[in-house]
Amino acid sequence: MAVSLADNDDDDDFSETHDINVTPFIDVILVLLIIFMVAAPLSTVDLPVDLPTSSATPQKKPDKPTYVSIKSDLTLAIGENPVTRADLAATLDGLSEMSKDKYVFLRGDRSVPYGELMGVMELLRQGGYTRVKLVALEAPATPAAGAAKP
Repeated sequence: MAVSLADNDDDDDFSETHDINVTPFIDVILVLLIIFMVAAPLSTVDLPVDLPTSSATPQKKPDKPTYVSIKSDLTLAIGENPVTRADLAATLDGLSEMSKDKYVFLRGDRSVPYGELMGVMELLRQGGYTRVKLVALEAPATPAAGAAKP
């Protein structure tokens, strides 16, 4: 009787590959990348904010508006006339065209801190002037999405 010691595998056509399929791994990594790209800007608190411009629809201005301005050196002015913080409400009361039911238009320089702006609004409120509108520059018009640029 003869015994053959040779390895005769008839399964050579169906040999197993021992490579790792990395396609699902890449898909998971790409999904995580997208999640982090979306979530990272939302988690930042320190964003530069430029408040002096607005894209709101401009409203009709009255014939003779009363402007209270806060200059960059934090001094106040009613129209073109400088005024102290202590005299703000009294000076507004002394204006013949001003009454407490009319709007006061508050203009603040771009460099004025938010706390200073709120302080002036509080002075106006204490003086009985509760109808205050904030004045801002119109934001430049942006071209519509998909519009051709010249």
